[in-house]
Amino acid sequence: MTDKDKLVRKKLEELFEWTDAKGDTASHIQIQKAFDMASEAYDGKTMPDGSPLILHHLNIALIAMKEISLGPTSAVCALLHSFDTDDIRVSEEILKNFGQNVLEITQGFKKISALQTERISFQSDTFRNMFLSLVNDIRVILIRMAHRLHDVRQPELLTGKQKKKFFNEIKYIYIPIAHRLGLYHIKSEMENDLMRFEHPEIYLTITNKIQATKSKREVYIKDFIRPVEHELIAAGFDFEIKWRTKSVSSIWAKMKRQNIEFEQIYDIFAVRIIIKSKKPKKEKEDCWMAYSIITNIYKPNPKRLRDWISTPKASGYESLHTTVMGPNKKWVEVQIRTVRMDQIAEKGQAAHWAYKGLMKSKDMDDWLLQVRDVLEHPEAIGTEYAYQSKKTKEYVYIFTPMGDLKRLPAGATVLDFAYDIHTKMGNQCSGARVNNKLVPIRYKLKNGDKVEVVTTKNQKPKTDWISFVNTTKARNHIKRQLKEEKYKEAEEGKDLLLRKFRNWKLKSSDDLINILVKHFKMNSAIDLYYLLATDKLDLTLVKSVLNDHLKEEPEDVLVQEKKISPPPDSTGKTDKEEDILYIGNHVKNINYRFAKCCNPIPGDDVFGFVTTLGGISIHRRNCPNARRLSERYPYRIVDVKWIGSEDKPFYRINLKINGSDELGIVEALTKAITGDLRVTMRSINFTTKGKKFEGRVSLMIRNHEHLDQLVHKIKLVKGVEKITRIK
Repeated sequence: MTDKDKLVRKKLEELFEWTDAKGDTASHIQIQKAFDMASEAYDGKTMPDGSPLILHHLNIALIAMKEISLGPTSAVCALLHSFDTDDIRVSEEILKNFGQNVLEITQGFKKISALQTERISFQSDTFRNMFLSLVNDIRVILIRMAHRLHDVRQPELLTGKQKKKFFNEIKYIYIPIAHRLGLYHIKSEMENDLMRFEHPEIYLTITNKIQATKSKREVYIKDFIRPVEHELIAAGFDFEIKWRTKSVSSIWAKMKRQNIEFEQIYDIFAVRIIIKSKKPKKEKEDCWMAYSIITNIYKPNPKRLRDWISTPKASGYESLHTTVMGPNKKWVEVQIRTVRMDQIAEKGQAAHWAYKGLMKSKDMDDWLLQVRDVLEHPEAIGTEYAYQSKKTKEYVYIFTPMGDLKRLPAGATVLDFAYDIHTKMGNQCSGARVNNKLVPIRYKLKNGDKVEVVTTKNQKPKTDWISFVNTTKARNHIKRQLKEEKYKEAEEGKDLLLRKFRNWKLKSSDDLINILVKHFKMNSAIDLYYLLATDKLDLTLVKSVLNDHLKEEPEDVLVQEKKISPPPDSTGKTDKEEDILYIGNHVKNINYRFAKCCNPIPGDDVFGFVTTLGGISIHRRNCPNARRLSERYPYRIVDVKWIGSEDKPFYRINLKINGSDELGIVEALTKAITGDLRVTMRSINFTTKGKKFEGRVSLMIRNHEHLDQLVHKIKLVKGVEKITRIK
C-alpha cells in the first residue's frame, strides 16, 4: 500500500468515526458504498499536486460533517458530487443505490456549480437569493461551502483565475450565508483567507505585529485571569477560561471603521469565560453573576457593555460582552457565556428554537432559520425533508448572455424576460435560446436559466400575449403597443369610411358615426374604424344600418336641400341676409322644427342647427345642449331671427316655481296665471318640503313678450322666490 493509499484510508476511517459516533450503522454502509463508487469513478485521477482525487472528496465530506455538523447523507453526497448527473445512467445508479434525496442533492450541486459567478459583486444580494432559491435542499449550498473552504485552504493548488472566481463566491455568497447560519468559525476563517488574497501586504503587516507582541500578551493575560479564577471558584462556579487574539480580518475591519492604527486598538485579544450552568433556566442568572464578580475586580466601561443574552443577535448569537480596565490601565474585552452559547458561537450550531418564530425576514431567511434549528438538534431531525425548503418560491433568477442577473416573479416567461430587458426587445421577441436550446415565447423560465432573446423585425405584439405574460411591466407594454397599433389601423379605417360616405352621398359623417357606434355597442369611434380596417366589420352591414336609420327620420326632417333666403315681406334690412334664417308662422319652404330639449317660443334668443339631412332644429341660446353643439359642430350652426305672425299661435312652455309655503299659495298662483293675461294652464303640480314649496306649471304662451309679462305678475305673489323655465 502506497503512502497515498494510506492517507486515503486514514481519511475514510476518520469519516467512519464521525458516522459511528452518531450510532448509525446503516449510514456507515452507505458511506462505504459511496466511497467504493467514487474510488472506481475517480480511479487514476489526481489533483494538481498529484494527490488522488478521491482524497479531495473525502476532505470535503469531513468538513461537512465535522465543521458544519451535517449528517452522513451529506458525506455521501460530498463523495459523489463530481458525478455527471446529466447522464441518465449515472442518475439511475445513484437513485438505485442511495435514493431520491442523494440524487437531488448531487443534481443541485451540479446546477449551482455551472452558474456564472464572475459578476456577483454587481448584484450580490440578488445573486445570493437566487443561489439559495435555486435548490430545494440547503445541503447543496452547505456542501458547496465545504468545497470552497477546502479549496482556499490549499491556495497553492489554484490557478489565478480559479482564485479570483472562488474568492468572489466566498466574499459575496458564503461569508454572508455562514454569518446568517451562525457558522462563525467558518466565517472568520473565510474572511482571513479572503483578506490574505485581496490585501496580502496588509495581512502580513498585521500578522507580524500580532506575533511580535505575543509573549508580552501571554504574560499579561495570566496576570489578568488569576484574580478572576480565584473569585469564580470561591463563588462555586464550574467554568473554563479561554482567550484568543482577534482575527486579522476583524482587527483590520476595526482599523478601517474607526480610522485608527494597529497600536491604537486596545482590545486586540478577548478573554472568554464559559460557565457550565447546572440548570438551563439559570443560564442568564449565572452569566450576570459572573459579570458582577469580574466588574468588582476590574472597573468596567459602561459604554462598552453589550447584552446579547437578553436580546440575542438576529443570527442567534448569545453572549455578554464588557470591556474592563485591567492591570497597567489596559482595556480588556471579556465575553461571558454558557457552554451552549459557546457552541453556537464557535460551531455555528444555530439559534435557540425560541427565536425562530420572531424573525420576519424576507426571501430565504426563514428557510435558513429552519436549517439552523436542524443543525442544532440533529437528533430531532427524524426525516431527510427537514433540510428541504417548504417555502413556495416567489421569484426566478435568470442570467443574461453577459452574465447579469435578473429577478422575475415565479412563472415568468421568455416574453416577460424580453420586456424586462427592453421594450423594443419585447415587442419584437419571437423566442429565445434558453441554455442554448430554442424555446417559444410562452416558455416558463426556471431558476438559473441563461436566456438569449431572439427577435424578428416583423414581429408585433398580439392580443393573446397578455394571457401568458406574468409581469405587470410586460402586460402594460403590450397593452400600450396594441393601443398604438390600433390607432394606426383606425386611421386607415376612418379614411375608408369617409370615402364610402361620399360614395353614398351622405352629407354629415359625425352624426352617422355616432349612430353606428351606438348600434354596434362600441366604446368609441376608434373601435368602429379599427374593425373596418381589419375587415372585422362588413361595409355592406354598415350601409344597411344607416339606410334603416334614415328611413326612421321624422317627416319634417326629410326634405330636399334648398337655398335659405329672407322672406319677401322683409323690412329691407339685410343684416347679413344670406347668413340669417328667418322663421315665423307664415314663412314657407323652410324646413325647421322646435327642439324638444328647450321648447323655444317666439321672441326667445335662438339659433338653428342643421340636422343630418339638412333640416333645421331651433334651439334657445341657453339650451342645455347649446354649448356642446356649438363646440362640436360649429359649421352646422345657423343664425335665426323671428318674423311676426298675424295668426299668433300658442306655444307650450314649462315653468318651475320655488318659494315659501304660504297659506293659499296655490290659489294665488292660479289666479295670477289665468287672470288678466288669460293664459291657458295645461297642468300644475305642487310639492312641499318643510316650509318650502316647488311647483311645476305647463302653460300655452304666444311669444317671449307674453311670457315676460306672466313671469313679472307671478313674482308679485307673496312667497314666490324663484321662477325658472325648464324643459
